[in-house]
Amino acid sequence: MIKRVCRQSLIPVFLLVSLAGQAHGQTCYAPERPFVPTDPHDVQEYRDLIGRDFENYIADIQSYFRCLEEERSRAFEEAREVSQEYGRFLEITND
Repeated sequence: MIKRVCRQSLIPVFLLVSLAGQAHGQTCYAPERPFVPTDPHDVQEYRDLIGRDFENYIADIQSYFRCLEEERSRAFEEAREVSQEYGRFLEITND
């Protein structure tokens, strides 16, 4: 009876720890592709603006890749920690 109560009391704690860990994830947003008009006259007329759009895109996509890598690293670390917590959980529940 005591073991059963202890196991049941661990479930809310385990869920709370799991949910709290999820709140730290980072959302990475891909930049929009630059728009290039199909009309050659428009391309010439707006070439400076279009060129800046491409330069901004390149800078933004690099930031996006860094964000993805940071999130990937964070998620791997979280998965490692959760796996360890799960191992401890199994040890406790198998007693």
